[in-house]
Amino acid sequence: MSLDAEISVAVGEFELHLDLDVADGEVVAVLGPNGSGKTTLLRTLAGLQPLSSGHITLDGRVLDDPAAKVLVAPESRQCGMIFQDYPLFPHLTAVANVAFGLRSRGTNKSEANSRALKWLGRMEVAHRAQAKPHQLSGGEAQRVALARVLATDPQLLLLDEPMAALDAGARGAVRHQLRRHLAAFTGACVLVTHDPLDAAAIADRLVIIEAGRITQQGTLKEITMRPRSSYIAGLMGLNLLSASASGTTIVLANGATLEAASRANGETLVVIAPQSISLHLDRPDGSPRNMWPTRVSEIHLIGDRARVLLGDPVPVAAEITAISLAELGLTEGSPVWASVKATQVDTFPANGGQ
Repeated sequence: MSLDAEISVAVGEFELHLDLDVADGEVVAVLGPNGSGKTTLLRTLAGLQPLSSGHITLDGRVLDDPAAKVLVAPESRQCGMIFQDYPLFPHLTAVANVAFGLRSRGTNKSEANSRALKWLGRMEVAHRAQAKPHQLSGGEAQRVALARVLATDPQLLLLDEPMAALDAGARGAVRHQLRRHLAAFTGACVLVTHDPLDAAAIADRLVIIEAGRITQQGTLKEITMRPRSSYIAGLMGLNLLSASASGTTIVLANGATLEAASRANGETLVVIAPQSISLHLDRPDGSPRNMWPTRVSEIHLIGDRARVLLGDPVPVAAEITAISLAELGLTEGSPVWASVKATQVDTFPANGGQ
């Protein structure tokens, strides 16, 4: 692994404890709610926040180890960091911004400008070389900031919410551009984001942290199939319920029951995709093995989709089209029947077993 970090750090009353390994050429996305420790993690890796205990090793070089009394200064770590607002120097052109990082490391002006232009070309913004930051779009500014960091040949790249400053219309295209540019980066990359779409488009692996600890890590598919917390399930747009299973029968904490297609026993986590839940004004016909009367507690419109939160006995969210919502005439407090097929009710052990 290029990055080998065993991190234990205290900031006031908050404590962050986690192990993080990132291979050369790998992009790891770190996600978590506000206050979970994402920014503290980046600051610690960059050398802006010393460890309380543990170690950080990059390409075999120890950067921080309190026990060995080793603490390498940020400017000597071969680490590049891009903040969410891409803080380019406003008085410098794009090419001068990129050259600045090289000049600060001792490269002469002519060589720095030449290399800066090449990097702007790689980022497909060479035609904006003489533009000032206020003349750049959000996507162009991001690519200039990325060029400035990569031009210094870092071994570790840290990205702090790189899409946060972009408007919704630009985010999709810039996500894919960033992934393409990072594919050529040979060092380790850690991306902090709130957005699972950013992680899905850019990262090879996801690490979820909550309250200063790693809750779950793995590929997007692995995490989506088996979310380990309510936060993760919500992040992935899934319903997660705690229950007790006996065969194909699942009993929720409030006594409500569901039927699954596969058998399980003991304490169980239940995952149901909102799209698999159907809503009806009357008791549904046919043969869904799970159906129950309930009431609408909240409705959230997202584009042409509606996320309908349901109350007891099975507190879940259903996702239907906005047209279906209008046809059903649902509002907050409306009575409604919900149904889901047993084959759409996934279970796995609550203790993390197989």
